[in-house]
Amino acid sequence: MYRLTANDAKRNFGELLLSAQREPVIISKNSKDTVVVMSMKDFEEIEAMKRDYLKHCFEYAKKDLDSGATVDGETFLNSL
Repeated sequence: MYRLTANDAKRNFGELLLSAQREPVIISKNSKDTVVVMSMKDFEEIEAMKRDYLKHCFEYAKKDLDSGATVDGETFLNSL
């Protein structure tokens, strides 16, 4: 993954945009990784994966509710 400092990203914004089309770019500030810049295509794919995962979780939870495989909140907290 390509890395830039915040100052380099500011000075070379065009390069940042071109690089982000190929792969995500990590931008650091004060020696800490701060943000990732990525292509819209990559972002949309990640968002689609998150939606699919949430849909799967809701379907799994609905099956548990329909089959009665649930516990009340107090029992759950006590089991922790």
